[in-house]
Amino acid sequence: METESEPYVRLATLRQLHQVMADMNTARSLADTLQTVADGVVNGLGYELACVNLVRPDGDLVVAAFAGNPAAEALITGRVGSRESWERRLSMGQHWGDLVFIPHTEGWILDDDDVPQWYTDGPAPRFEDEWHPSDRLFAPMYTPGVQGGACGELIGVLSVDRPRNGRLPGAWGREALQMYAFQAAIAISNARLRANMQRALVRLEREQQALRASEESFRQAFEYAPSGMAIAEMGGDQHGRILRTNDALCRLLGRPASAMRRYSFSDLVHPEDIGTLLRTSAEGGRAELRLGRRDGSYVWVSLRNSVVADAADGPRFLLTHVEDIEERKRRELQLAHRASHDSLTGLPNSAELRARLAARLCRRPTHAGALESMDAAYGHPAVFDANGHGFDFPGVAALEAYDHHVHTVSPDEAERDDGTKGLAVLFCDLDGFKSINDRFGHNAGDAVLIEVARRLTRQVRDGDTVARLGGDEFVILADGLGRADAQDLAVRLRSEIIQPIRAEGRAVRVGASFGIGWAHCGMTADEVLKSADERMYVEKRSRPKQHRRAG
Repeated sequence: METESEPYVRLATLRQLHQVMADMNTARSLADTLQTVADGVVNGLGYELACVNLVRPDGDLVVAAFAGNPAAEALITGRVGSRESWERRLSMGQHWGDLVFIPHTEGWILDDDDVPQWYTDGPAPRFEDEWHPSDRLFAPMYTPGVQGGACGELIGVLSVDRPRNGRLPGAWGREALQMYAFQAAIAISNARLRANMQRALVRLEREQQALRASEESFRQAFEYAPSGMAIAEMGGDQHGRILRTNDALCRLLGRPASAMRRYSFSDLVHPEDIGTLLRTSAEGGRAELRLGRRDGSYVWVSLRNSVVADAADGPRFLLTHVEDIEERKRRELQLAHRASHDSLTGLPNSAELRARLAARLCRRPTHAGALESMDAAYGHPAVFDANGHGFDFPGVAALEAYDHHVHTVSPDEAERDDGTKGLAVLFCDLDGFKSINDRFGHNAGDAVLIEVARRLTRQVRDGDTVARLGGDEFVILADGLGRADAQDLAVRLRSEIIQPIRAEGRAVRVGASFGIGWAHCGMTADEVLKSADERMYVEKRSRPKQHRRAG
């Protein structure tokens, strides 16, 4: 009921509201803000009890703060009421602006819902505007900037009970509670925002700490890795330029880190391995190639690439792992050498000789007459080159296969040497070698074979092949010789071989018989060797036995 002192009550209430609102907005945490809101209802608005029900992320409302009665506070703080029950309450009773008043005459139907509540005792009201112990007054709190439940988002509800003057709030009391609920919503929203920002800052700091720890781990893993590591630019004009290297890679290549930043891997790779490097995929690519050291030598490495993003949608870099495989490659080359070379003399063995010889020969008919049957077999006309040679396979691709092949031809074997150059195959068989083995033992025989191999190798040109076919038989492949050249070479080799050889502390002598064959396309390696072998035996039989050793 309004009284003459009402203006003075309003002024005092405004001062109290100003103080409690200041307290709300200076609270340090969300929990403190909620409790300050509840305390402000009691201290600033003159109610004996106040409860703050806060909307949770799932939509239900939890009792987040209570003021005025420690026993009731202990009883209901933390309890949850369903959103459905709260919406029913807020749709009932009398609406005083945004406030909802449910008189005791209607509130009995709410006694069994799941909204946490308390019960107060007191006498029945004697006047029409007197407060009943079972009356309920709610002040919904909506998102700031919008007043009215029709438009705002509900963030909580203030429940108040028992005004100290014992009367229902008048127009001023209702306005003050509604204004307070509006300011409380602002304070709670700001507190939530601060709490979210604080959590975000904490999370960001933790992420930054984790990132710094990850970067430090990467740096240590990169710097102290036992094998070489490098970071290079990816894309752009400077693609492939080395940006950073670790100590292991600098030691491997004998180059300081400052010098490495002037290169890309294409600058360091062996010229023969450029193609391998270019074929290596940037993402997950792997290759085995040779990198140049500072002293001019090369080292075999296994190079493996992976792409690293500097940041989301940021520049990408190439992380290259470089592993020293020099020892493994050396073993592989040794094994390959053992498989293709004679273990005693170190010369190419029979298999390697045949492979080198076959690489120079193409299997195809060498005159037009041989292609008539091919026309019928393939169902298309035979193809001839400018010299009348035909191809034994169809299609343009087959023709392209011989674009860069230099056909091996045989020098004219007529009495007159017409100057034709070809691939000479000299088949060498030692004379008198068996008697050395029989008289002085296999060690002496091995020493003779080793020395003969050395003398043959010394007498041929770079690029020629000296191979041990087996036993005391050797073969020399010498390209670009005419008939006279090949005969001169055989004489020189025989003269070199017949010189005395030291074996097991004594001087021994062996002779040599040579057969000169000629390789040309259309022959197999075995056919070429057989031809040279037959000519060697012809030459051996043509010489008196007593003169074979002396040549």
